[in-house]
Amino acid sequence: MTTILKMGTRGSALARAQSSWVARRLEKSHPGLHVETVVIKTSGDSFGEGSGLKSIPSLAPQSSLLNPGGLKGLFVKEIEEALLAGAVDFAVHSAKDLPESLAPGLSIAAFPEREDPRDAWIGRGGRGWADLPETAAVATASLRRQIQLRDAKPGIQLVAIRGNVDTRLRKLREGAADGLILALAGLKRLGLFAVNAEPLDPGLCVPAPGQGALAVEVRSDRKEASAIAAVLDHAPTRAEVEVERGLARAFGGGCQTPFGALARTEPGGLSVRLFHSRPDGSRPIRWSGRCAEGEQPQAFSSRLAREIGGRG
Repeated sequence: MTTILKMGTRGSALARAQSSWVARRLEKSHPGLHVETVVIKTSGDSFGEGSGLKSIPSLAPQSSLLNPGGLKGLFVKEIEEALLAGAVDFAVHSAKDLPESLAPGLSIAAFPEREDPRDAWIGRGGRGWADLPETAAVATASLRRQIQLRDAKPGIQLVAIRGNVDTRLRKLREGAADGLILALAGLKRLGLFAVNAEPLDPGLCVPAPGQGALAVEVRSDRKEASAIAAVLDHAPTRAEVEVERGLARAFGGGCQTPFGALARTEPGGLSVRLFHSRPDGSRPIRWSGRCAEGEQPQAFSSRLAREIGGRG
């Protein structure tokens, strides 16, 4: 007997690659399962269309209007509506696109094993980050990245390039900037192994919460779909992402606040890095430590927010 499940996804090349990866593994794990792809255009996709460039003269609250992180939730809104309406049976998202709190009635059935969560530097002509002149033009629309990179090289000029990965790489080749920052996981999932990408140490640039991880979202009352998707759940990845998302909630790491969090599984618990600042880059906080094995993500996040400052 064939079981058919409809999978919701965005239509970008990266989203299609990620959702196809999930679909093929679910079909392999469940003989007789057939996954149909339903492409859904989100509000975030509409905002991000085009490939315009804009210089960012200074870090200020309004610069978050160019920040894809400022659209958190808009990349999943219509897909979640389709889930709740029963138009699709499950959805595949980049975990970093999910808002800190899910819509009522929805849950994450699986966090598949995570890809490399680090940010990557792609220098024009292969130039490395360490060799970059202080006044070079760096392309990133992420306020989180802007503030951390300017802390390392205060003289850099920030340029926002909008569009998909191919568009951004083309603009870089055409001379729009001296280098570009992208998520390393996205490059790997797109098979762009020829791109000269240099992973950035998280001590330099703490990634976004959930970066490199996928989330398979279901309607909480759809037990069959939840059980089918759960075969892909990877316990260490779930633990890491839940801690990072808990920290984002506790510190108010939303669209207007530069925030990075990275948890990595180690013996006896999780190593955790955190970056947080005001939108203009003032009062930056960098913290590293551990979440002990057995400590609940929300309890750890709330405690840390009280200790070092946050919404808590």
